[in-house]
Amino acid sequence: MSEFFSQQLVFGLMGGLGLFLFGMKIMSEGLQKIAGERIRQILSALTNNRIVGTLVGLAVTAIIQSSSATSVMIVGFVNAGLMTLVQSIGVILGVNIGTTVTAQLIAFNITQYALPAIGVGAALKLFSKRKQHVYFGEIILGFGILFFGLAIMKQAFDPLKASDEFRQLFLLVGDYKLLGVLIGALLTIVVQSSSATIGLTLALASSGLLTFDGSVALILGENIGTTVTANIAAIGTSLAARRTAFCHFLFNFIGVLYMLALFKFFTSFVDFVTPGDPNLIVTTAADAEVYGMELGDAPNIARHIANTHTLFNLLNALVFLPLVGILARFASLVLPGREQQVDELKVKYIDSRVLNTPPIALGQARSETRRMAHVTLEMLEKTIKLMQNYKLKRIAGLEKQEELVDLLQREITDFLAALSQKPVSPETSVDIATMMNMVNDLERIGDHCENLWQLTRRKMENRVNFTETGASELAEMAEKTLEFLRFVVTAMDARDRTIGARAGEYEDAIDEMETRLRNNHIARLNTGECAVKPGLIYIDLLHNLEKIGDHSYKLSQSIIGAK
Repeated sequence: MSEFFSQQLVFGLMGGLGLFLFGMKIMSEGLQKIAGERIRQILSALTNNRIVGTLVGLAVTAIIQSSSATSVMIVGFVNAGLMTLVQSIGVILGVNIGTTVTAQLIAFNITQYALPAIGVGAALKLFSKRKQHVYFGEIILGFGILFFGLAIMKQAFDPLKASDEFRQLFLLVGDYKLLGVLIGALLTIVVQSSSATIGLTLALASSGLLTFDGSVALILGENIGTTVTANIAAIGTSLAARRTAFCHFLFNFIGVLYMLALFKFFTSFVDFVTPGDPNLIVTTAADAEVYGMELGDAPNIARHIANTHTLFNLLNALVFLPLVGILARFASLVLPGREQQVDELKVKYIDSRVLNTPPIALGQARSETRRMAHVTLEMLEKTIKLMQNYKLKRIAGLEKQEELVDLLQREITDFLAALSQKPVSPETSVDIATMMNMVNDLERIGDHCENLWQLTRRKMENRVNFTETGASELAEMAEKTLEFLRFVVTAMDARDRTIGARAGEYEDAIDEMETRLRNNHIARLNTGECAVKPGLIYIDLLHNLEKIGDHSYKLSQSIIGAK
């Protein structure tokens, strides 16, 4: 019999927890596909206002349905210099509140609707032709699988109800609060999901095996355990990012300490604002019918647990919001030192840790691509200055920029390729392909810049001189090409999709100029104004400038969505 108990318990827990996590993942992916652009808009609202930051953290976590993912993302933003330490603390306070939405959802006693939700969700996902309906299908399907997994976990605990040994073991958690906190923290660290640990706590408590006090102790521990993910993610990052992760641990840890000191007051307050007796156990068939639960179950405790989770994080945020500056200074004292000089020859915005959140990952890739465009534009500006006023010492700086452009092309392409393997919406897939084209065009412009300065160096080393007319015409074409690329990069920054006609005019003008200047040069060769050797370099310079115009035009086509 005990063998059957252990098998049912282990298999039920494994399968139930697996379904719970899988359901969370599907639901989160559906939410992200629907709200993809909104997530980026929410993040763009970040300011130094700590209240706004808290609301941003709350909103993003409520959509992503994972505080760990959002915390890791914030660490990445601080590491990239997109967010200050003080800003990040406000956002993480919001993250802690946002993650409680999951507990509030799963506290509803709607496990009986899990299978119909799976049926409806699967039908919408598999047979709907409209993308929005497919995404809603994913959300409903994930929701159903999540509740089905919860029901299986709860069912796995049924044999334990008759075991006095297990009852005594679980009572220890309620009697020894620190033990409960430790177990909750360790479970969350192992599972790497506070939502999964809360689901497990709800299943135990709803089965009547865990008292309200014991549940609260586990919940407090889970709030400490969830901070470990961000601290692991911060290993090897910048000092500011490590301080951000430490602050996340710090205010959850301090919050748990004062909640333990005020435990009786806190649990009494939760009980006061939540209807029903949390420790009520269904003992009669009539009660079982009223509550829609089985004998031995606790019908009211799930909502008490969800409210405990929400109120703890809400009260903790209210306590620490005025102390954000003090907390940042304390983190600086615990983790002293100065930021090391940032290596320019590395990616700045993209971070593989956010690949599981495609809308954010795509936004990071877009920021890195814009950075690459500005580096390429600056390289063309310096190349044209070199063509007009050659100085050997300028070559080293250009070579470094060319190296950076090549590195960014490789890193962004690899990042986008990895992102394309994730479950993304069709719109995101199109954006990924477009961005890959853009970084390739930018890298080719960098190559042509390199050709231009190499040709200029050869011209100076061989003491080659162009005619005054030829030099003037070459400078005119170089300026036109630079003007075109500057126009395209400005449009990229503004995400201006109305540049098609103007870009076509630039492309035609540069092509016509290249043909005209080539013919003028041939005419000078025929009249003897220009020698053959300078002529070859001149033609190559014209060709590379025209190619930069071609790739600038391709960039413009990617911006307007025509490529």
